Amino acid sequence: MNAQSAAVSRSVQTVSLAGARKAIAAAHTMATGRGWLISVAVVDASGQLVAFEKQDGASGVTVKVACEKARTAALIGAPSKAFEDFINGGCPSFLATPDVTPLEGGVPIVLNGEIIGAVGVSGAHGANDSLVAHTAADALGA
Repeated sequence: MNAQSAAVSRSVQTVSLAGARKAIAAAHTMATGRGWLISVAVVDASGQLVAFEKQDGASGVTVKVACEKARTAALIGAPSKAFEDFINGGCPSFLATPDVTPLEGGVPIVLNGEIIGAVGVSGAHGANDSLVAHTAADALGA
């Protein structure tokens, strides 16, 4: 890369499809072991969907919620629980932010200090969704 292109562009790491599938497999393994029926979404750092799976028997509402939790974590660069806490702390106007959700269960995937994507889980409820999402992100060595 020459000096001119370095001034107007940058390289960005992002979660791969293989990485997303590995995270989803880890999430499903954990959830199945506990009898939870979940949906799992993995997005890239810009919040765009990379991979998604809904377990047989998981509620239909978990589909959109898992995607929104993942997108929220990617866009705010923190677990979706942080957005929930922010709203509950007296900033309800942020509920108008499109395509994000103030629900626990979305976590960023961080590699070498950089957010490369996020995982969103829905169906195990609240803190359990978060636990599964952290397990999925950790499966990538993040």
